[in-house]
Amino acid sequence: MWFKIVKILFFFRFLYHCILTFDNFECIFFIMKPIVEYNDYRAYMADFYEERKRTSAFTWREFAKVAGFTSPSYLKLVCDGKSSLSRVTMNRVAVAMGLVGYEVEYFEAMVNFGNAQKDDAKKEYLDKMMSILVANKVRVIDETAFEYYDSWKNPVVRELAPMMPGAMPGEIAKACTQDINASEVRKSLTFLEKTGFLKQTDENVYEQTDKAVAGSKEALPLAIRMMHREMGRLGIQSIDEFSPEERNVSGVTLGVNRKGYEEIVKELDACRKKIISIAANCGKLDQVYRLNLQFFPLSKKVKEKAEE
Repeated sequence: MWFKIVKILFFFRFLYHCILTFDNFECIFFIMKPIVEYNDYRAYMADFYEERKRTSAFTWREFAKVAGFTSPSYLKLVCDGKSSLSRVTMNRVAVAMGLVGYEVEYFEAMVNFGNAQKDDAKKEYLDKMMSILVANKVRVIDETAFEYYDSWKNPVVRELAPMMPGAMPGEIAKACTQDINASEVRKSLTFLEKTGFLKQTDENVYEQTDKAVAGSKEALPLAIRMMHREMGRLGIQSIDEFSPEERNVSGVTLGVNRKGYEEIVKELDACRKKIISIAANCGKLDQVYRLNLQFFPLSKKVKEKAEE
């Protein structure tokens, strides 16, 4: 009899702990990510609203009122991308969301990043966001993407180092056609190995890994566009720096419509993949090349004249 009672007590104790565990799990599941994991201020504001709404009778009207706005729907329009915070209003919203210290500074930089139209301005504010994180010893999510695409050096060293087993940084620097010194090569090798883009198998012997560059949807396209500009600049220089036997530069100007444009883009994509496949089957490699594929408009769309 007592044995059965003890078993029942243990069962209810177990059930009690399960309920506690589930409740704790539910709380953890719904806890909002810290602001430093965001690059999009609208996404952060929307998540803040959803979190407050889940835990209380919070409304867009109340959110706007706390932030000092007369329009009850203004902040919803901001989160929907139909309006933007200004330099004047962003601090009020930060305070309304309970941000303090470097979180306010980060939010304001994030607003400026989101509102910036030109890549140079976006890069400036993204750099500020990263410097705030570094100063406060917070992990920088997009740091790897920006450092990899910062210049032509990292992609080139990643390709060149495995071709030159045993080579010292100075030898790799001399093998580059662009200006780079041994110290910069050493720095690049350290970065590439640390981030997993290269693996050192012996002293000064490297092999490539299959790791791809990762970053947020806001930051990675910006980093890649900066790399395209850098490589485009080198492409222009190559016309004068190398003989026609060493480089291939060609182009054609033509008229297309939207359907034709999309078909051409598909062909270019297939061509790029075919070229990558050819390079992968080259066998022993001895040189690094860059392929730039560019297809861009030289006129505005011509509107059809209405028939009289």
